[in-house]
Order: sequence, then structure tokens, then C-alpha cells
Amino acid sequence: MHFMERLNKYLAHAGVGSRRFCDTLIAAGRVKVDGVRVTELGLKIEPSAHQIAVDDQPVKAEKLVYWAVNKPVGHLCTNDDPAGRPRAIDLLPHVEQRVYTVGRLDEGSEGLLLMTNDGDLAVSLMHPRFGIPKMYFVLVAGKPGPDDLQKLLDGVWLSDGKVKARSVRRMKAQGNSTWLRVVLTEGKNREIRRMLAKLGHKVMKLRRVAIGPIKLDKLPKGKARRISEPELADLRKFVVASKTKIETARQRLLEKRSGDGPK
Repeated sequence: MHFMERLNKYLAHAGVGSRRFCDTLIAAGRVKVDGVRVTELGLKIEPSAHQIAVDDQPVKAEKLVYWAVNKPVGHLCTNDDPAGRPRAIDLLPHVEQRVYTVGRLDEGSEGLLLMTNDGDLAVSLMHPRFGIPKMYFVLVAGKPGPDDLQKLLDGVWLSDGKVKARSVRRMKAQGNSTWLRVVLTEGKNREIRRMLAKLGHKVMKLRRVAIGPIKLDKLPKGKARRISEPELADLRKFVVASKTKIETARQRLLEKRSGDGPK
């Protein structure tokens, strides 16, 4: 029996990038199958029988790996920095697979990063539509009151649209500053810093402590650990539940529209 697989899925599982990114490579004519350039997006291949190359570099399917990393301040979430600054990827020198970060933390933030070569899971976790909650501990200047917290829940207008927190809770005061626990489901660039700055509270420290069911716990700064099988199963359940919820809502909307139409 021959096992056929979509070319973009094969490339994603080989750690080349997300399926969407792999589609752009195929459309650009940068992928060859058995030495022949291909541009058909829906193309299926037999991994065991075909030689696949991107930019004439052979691609082999990698074992999928999943790591939790405690990123220190000063490390970048890019895999390529011409200035040679420290990168989150540098914290995994022992990992032979080509992994990349799931979502980002800016240079001045610290805490939990997920790193994997599983492009499908990465896209699901990063897409705001799926609403995977991410929890942050945030030290802000001043003492935000109930009105400030409510504004974060109701939504704050930024240059790229309205953003809001799923939940916000005051944790404790630290001198003239305050620790907050903030949960987001979107993840726009520097979202928490920009929201709080708009309310007049500068972020002094920002640490991500959870992504869905994956917790930072006591993982030391600058260290990494494999994500366990039970954690991975919980993460996949989270994604499936989110997708099911979206599909159910979509079906209801379609049914409602068809019901409203001419009889």
C-alpha cells in the first residue's frame, strides 16, 4: 500500500515552515520533486518514493519535536539576526531538528516559548481565531484601579485595531508598581505593553507563564525541557475544541442565513 501525502504537509513536517509558507515556496517554483520543478499547490507525493528539494537542498522528514523554553530578556525570537544578537534558538543547541518559535515574545520580555518543527500545530496555536489563551505576569508602573482593569477587558483602541484582555487581576503591589495577571487570546505585536501604555501605566517587566495547558512552572531562565506527551495531548485537545467551536458557530450562522432567505 502506497502512502500519499500533500507536498505542503510533508514540507511543513520536515520543518521547512507552516503549510501556508510551504505553499508560497511551491507557487514560486522553489520546490522540486525527483529533480522536476513543481508549482501545483495540491500535489500529492509518496514520501518514501520521491526525492524532495527546496532551492535544490534535499528535504528529509524530521521527527516532530516540542520544547518549552524560558526565554530571558535580551533574546530574540527570530531564527536569523544579521546583528548576531542572542536568539531563543540558541538556547536549544542540543536539538538537531530545525525548530522555530510558536508566536513571539519581544526582546524586552521573558518567559514561556514553545519551539517546534510541527508547522500545523504552530499555525493553529498562533492564529487568533482559535483563541488559545496565554497568561502573563506583568509589573506596571503605578497602581491601576478597577476602571483601568475594566478598560482592558472592554478593549483598548490601538493603531491596528481594538484589543482586549480575556481576564485581568491585580496580584500584589511592589513599591510604587503593581503586578497584574493578564490573559490574552489574540497576540498582536507588543499588545500588553501598548494597551497599558495607552492607560498611562508603563510595563516594567513582562513574563509569559502559560500557553494553553503548557505552564512555565519552575523551568530555570535560559533552560529548555521537552513537552511531555500528556501536555501535548492536552494542547491538541485545546486546538481541536477551538476548531470545533468555530465550525459549529459557522454552521449556525449559515443555517440562520438560509432560514432568513426567501421562502
